[in-house]
Amino acid sequence: MFSHSVHSHGPRQGCKPGHHGERARAIAFGPRGDFGGPFAGFPGGGGPRGRGRKARRGDIRTAALLLLAEEPRNGYQIMQEVQERSGGVWRASPGSVYPALQQLEDEGLIRSEELEGRKLFALTDEGRALIAERDADKPAPWEQMSGDVSDRAHELGKLMREVAFAFSQVMRTGSEGQMTRARDVLAETRRDLYRILADGEDASSSEGKA
Repeated sequence: MFSHSVHSHGPRQGCKPGHHGERARAIAFGPRGDFGGPFAGFPGGGGPRGRGRKARRGDIRTAALLLLAEEPRNGYQIMQEVQERSGGVWRASPGSVYPALQQLEDEGLIRSEELEGRKLFALTDEGRALIAERDADKPAPWEQMSGDVSDRAHELGKLMREVAFAFSQVMRTGSEGQMTRARDVLAETRRDLYRILADGEDASSSEGKA
């Protein structure tokens, strides 16, 4: 599918011929190991298997490389796979996926080909070599995302969306008085949330036992 007709990158300004692979590897692997630097491969810090901070938007680069190591995909398929494999927690947007793919292509790690009106992406030899050097025990970005989000967090997220929808209904159809009351409710809710944080975990636990 990907033949010699696929666009290939020659030497770019500021990059000596023959050093493309070395430059890509230097960019990809930073001081934090596992796709460091702009790849921001996995959440840093934390304990075993990269547990710590949740995956960031920059991890779409790593996710794209891992997915393309399986088979060529277009941008839409990458977004769908990321969402499905994270259990719906991570919904990568076109605004993050396509610029990341373009950057990976500029760095010579992937290449693209037009197929039925869509750009299909695949790993280059440099991209495959980079994946081969990755620690096989490291979790994929979508695994980190889904593993860090508890059922309670899902419930809170669902409730927040429901509150946002209710507020939008008030904004669209409510009277001046209703909008004022809605504003007061939200302001009080915000204050209550900060009080919860100020009280600390012990206070919350003791209230639950009472």
